[in-house]
Amino acid sequence: MSTMTLTSHAIVLLAKLFSGFTVRWVDCQPDTCQRIYFANHTSHLDAVVLWSALPRELRAVTRPVAAKDYWSSSWFKQHLAHSFNALLVDRKEIKVHKSPIDIMLKQMGDVYSLIMFPEGGRSSGESEMTDFKSGLFYMAKKRPDLELVPVYIDNVNRILPRGEILPVPLLSCITIGPPIFLETGEPKHVFLKRAKASVQRLKEL
Repeated sequence: MSTMTLTSHAIVLLAKLFSGFTVRWVDCQPDTCQRIYFANHTSHLDAVVLWSALPRELRAVTRPVAAKDYWSSSWFKQHLAHSFNALLVDRKEIKVHKSPIDIMLKQMGDVYSLIMFPEGGRSSGESEMTDFKSGLFYMAKKRPDLELVPVYIDNVNRILPRGEILPVPLLSCITIGPPIFLETGEPKHVFLKRAKASVQRLKEL
């Protein structure tokens, strides 16, 4: 077993240990078809926990989208990001001819699914979700075949609070809901509001 594979297994085990997550699939089943899992964002651990919560065969073809400035800030973080096959996106130096959307679509090819956090930055976790940025809309517009799967992640923000380095073991819950699609002619603001609502709805289940 390679060092990278060992690290990947260790990440999954540690994520389960510290988050104690339970996973609920509501009107949606695990499937290796191409999807975008989009979730609320309250912690740097969100991507790791959600990726670890997927069945092994899904993890193999799913890449979390993560902030390059955070996950490239040290050798250890880079190693971890590589181990869970993160797709690192530069949030600071966005080039006109090399947009994050085009990069993500190219990296997906016809194999990979993605984990995205449409709020962009992390919310406090105590307040309402912030408005979704436009990336999910443009992904859906360019790849209307993709299943857009809403996910609500509960309590992960308390495992690694802002400013803390070491995680605190707690129980969390991940709810994965029914896919949505961009409807023909649907305006961007209407779609983004509907997508956000599809995640918020899972909080009440």
